[in-house]
Amino acid sequence: MINGVEIHRVALVGAGPGDPGLLTRRGVELLARAQVVIYDQLANARLLALAPAEAERIDVGKRAGRCATPQETINELIVKHAIIGRRVVRLKGGDPYVFGRGAEEAEYLRARGIPFEVVPGVTAALGASAYAGIPLTHRDFASAVAFVTGHGEMAEKRLDWANLARFPGTLVVYMGVRRLHEHVNALLGNGKDATTSAAIVERGTLAGGRVIVGDLASIADRAVQANVKAPALLIVGEVVARRSVLDWFEESPLAGLRIVVTRPSAEFESAARSLEALGAEAIAAPTVVVEPPDDFSQVDAAIQSMNSYDWIVFTSANGVRHFLDRVLRLGFDARVLGGVRIAAIGPSTAEALARYSLKADLIPHKFRSEELAGELAEIALGKRVLLARADRGRTLLKDELDAIAHVDQIAVYKNRDAISLDPAVIERIDEGTIDWVILTSSAIARRFLELLPESTRVRMKENVRIATISPVTSAAVRELGCEVDLEASTYTWEGIVQALTRVSKPAR
Repeated sequence: MINGVEIHRVALVGAGPGDPGLLTRRGVELLARAQVVIYDQLANARLLALAPAEAERIDVGKRAGRCATPQETINELIVKHAIIGRRVVRLKGGDPYVFGRGAEEAEYLRARGIPFEVVPGVTAALGASAYAGIPLTHRDFASAVAFVTGHGEMAEKRLDWANLARFPGTLVVYMGVRRLHEHVNALLGNGKDATTSAAIVERGTLAGGRVIVGDLASIADRAVQANVKAPALLIVGEVVARRSVLDWFEESPLAGLRIVVTRPSAEFESAARSLEALGAEAIAAPTVVVEPPDDFSQVDAAIQSMNSYDWIVFTSANGVRHFLDRVLRLGFDARVLGGVRIAAIGPSTAEALARYSLKADLIPHKFRSEELAGELAEIALGKRVLLARADRGRTLLKDELDAIAHVDQIAVYKNRDAISLDPAVIERIDEGTIDWVILTSSAIARRFLELLPESTRVRMKENVRIATISPVTSAAVRELGCEVDLEASTYTWEGIVQALTRVSKPAR
């Protein structure tokens, strides 16, 4: 307690080197209940989505055009929020105690009587080298490893280059891009063999990262020629030569691809994981916001009279989730559907049902409204059908079912158009660091293209490829004047991902 306020432990959490999948379970737990997240540039912004929507997010990282927030200001920010009883997570790239200034923050907290905990993270040297196929130690080549930082005057003064040049193992220099030639020359000038293998790892563990390999004499010039930018590591040692045998990340089916995902925010995490598991970078650009309906009266009436229906039809996982959550909210459970048969438009919708311990009685062979209507026509003739869906979208399914059955349609959720895209997405399309945009419905396609500035739309047509989930979506894209480069043969998210794995990666 401080001044009568219960103080929670401040969490200094290591975010890892970039790949969001490398965050520890403890880090996930703490972010999930954070009220304030203070984060820096090297922490993947994807991790911010793990905090509650209402949590305050404070960026103290470096951005083009302005300096990083001074460390003293960061310390004061942490204390400011901690002393009023808020749960604070200080999210730091890599590991807090490896060139992360975490010790300074912890000392500042301790001096003011504020409790803290430190959650280790995968430091850049370990993560970036592993993804680059470079083992930092190896029984035959290196029995020791040294981490040093090449950033800051004090760090430079403390480095003993003579001893580092004689170090009998692998040397990893953090944050050394700006002074790369100086560091290499210091090693060479102190007797390090010019033929020693060396590598620069840029944006390690992330799609779009690069590995530049050479020897100590040539590595700095190679990095300049390749226009390497921070964050990057210099690795010096014979273990670098093992990359030709041990590289695995670049062999992933989607390695290096930068892919924009336009699905609603609630669906982004699962979509991103499927892409990242195959080596891609997933960039969020939600164009539609999914929300509960303004009025639940029709939904509630349908739930309370479920025994009057023969079939309930779901056309999306969102429909399943919103309908069944409402069932539970009203005090019912899955037994309310005990006498009703269930149709799902595709596997993702069926999987959503399974999360509520429900099994679809019908999934069409092709996952489109046309096929679902056709197959229902054979078994729902004259039956009472409840169609649970969004408040907008194609009316084909209801129109077709009206011809053969008694249909009630209810909006169990509503779609609202996003009012803008993240400026970072537009910037990346403009600068040519996006490879694919995935569009999963006609409405999403229209809204995404509407939100792009005209100049960005032109660049996208020239430099970015478009993947769609179905012929219907493809038709909408073409109506908007864009080409479709890839169409899923199975009309699901998994179908799109599988299709992407079958196409060649663009040359870098």
